Amino acid sequence: MADMPVFMIDAIRVLSGQTVSPAPVWLMRQAGRYLPEYRALRAEKGSFLGLAYDPEAAAEITLQPIRRFGFDVAILFSDILIVPHAMGQDLTFTEGEGPRLKPPLEAARLEELTPARQHYAPIWETVRRVRAQLAPEKALFGFAGSPYTVATYMVAGEGSKEQAAARLMAYADPGRFEELIRAISADTLEYLSGQVAAGADALMLFDSWSGSLSVSEFERWVIAPTAWLVAELRARHPATPIIGFPRGAGSKAPAYARETQVSALALDEAADLEFVVANTPDTLPLQGNLDPMALKAGGAALEAGLARIREAMAGRPHILNLGHGIDRFTPISHVERLLELHRR
Repeated sequence: MADMPVFMIDAIRVLSGQTVSPAPVWLMRQAGRYLPEYRALRAEKGSFLGLAYDPEAAAEITLQPIRRFGFDVAILFSDILIVPHAMGQDLTFTEGEGPRLKPPLEAARLEELTPARQHYAPIWETVRRVRAQLAPEKALFGFAGSPYTVATYMVAGEGSKEQAAARLMAYADPGRFEELIRAISADTLEYLSGQVAAGADALMLFDSWSGSLSVSEFERWVIAPTAWLVAELRARHPATPIIGFPRGAGSKAPAYARETQVSALALDEAADLEFVVANTPDTLPLQGNLDPMALKAGGAALEAGLARIREAMAGRPHILNLGHGIDRFTPISHVERLLELHRR
């Protein structure tokens, strides 16, 4: 964690187990396409990947929602696929089609890749630039994809709804899949450790596709590698909180929190908030789970969603957030209304 007055940073206080009222707030994908200032910079600079690897532009994008809304947390503008790019896969983003990684590892071998770890350096420089410009009472969160979710992209070469290629490899050739998970975990450790050294105050692990796994596979490919990564990060950076986001975990979320020993548990919009609250220690910080569509709809849907979360989280360490990324067509006025309702 950055060398700064941590006691001033409400989000870090919450991640350390304290209750803060009103709860700190930030939104997943708060730096991005719903903001006109982001779209203007994207039009000027070009590709998404070009922006991510341009520390000046990436720092500006990270700070845009802080300037506009005064969120309590700046989340690094980057992508979870930086790790496979640094591990040697070619990475491209095609408008309307999403990311592509070549060669897909369902057809190629991990040892055939030539590592390109120089890709981490501009991300670390972005962190340094943001922390230098960010007000001391605001937290800066770094992040990475969790090993299983990153593996699903590396195996298929693209995103997929069912993650069939990775799941098939995990069943048919578990030794090969475990080798891949271990390699991703090792690279992710160095990548995240570099973010902390550059000034990140906390880290978040995104396991966006964990919900596609059975209970036993979830234990093996989500919980076990995440627990290893958390332990290794904590050994290097004991003061840095780590948020785990096992999207789609459902009833497995309490076990994930308990067995991985993450500092806080982030919840998607489908999570049963009452179940999670009842089955986790009341000292465990929770983040989320406002439905992005309730924010997009605004009005009564937004007010009811916020009220439900605030009631369930009363007296508990909590960071207000969405259950997934903000929709690109969300009206700016709805974000302003969320903050007005929450902070009044």
